[in-house]
Amino acid sequence: MKIDNDLIDKLSGLAKLEFQGEEKEAIKKDLTTMLDFVENLQSVPTEGVEPLIYMTNEKGRTRADESKVTISKEEALKNAPQKDSFYFKVPKVINKG
Repeated sequence: MKIDNDLIDKLSGLAKLEFQGEEKEAIKKDLTTMLDFVENLQSVPTEGVEPLIYMTNEKGRTRADESKVTISKEEALKNAPQKDSFYFKVPKVINKG
């Protein structure tokens, strides 16, 4: 696949991004590198290789859920733009009507 300015313009339009000058050239280089990598992967022989469900043999190791205080209420509220005793004050976002 050829990566050119038209393709970059189309992709940037779909992604709602804008690239100009050096940025556009960097994106073209990155896309070319990615496509070359995928083409290289396609050349790897995979006949007779069973698909993997899990990447390791370990099954769902979980840790104990431990409650611990890492910051006090006062420290958490120290830099709050607005606060009310022990709570953050935020603008109202739901109107009942």
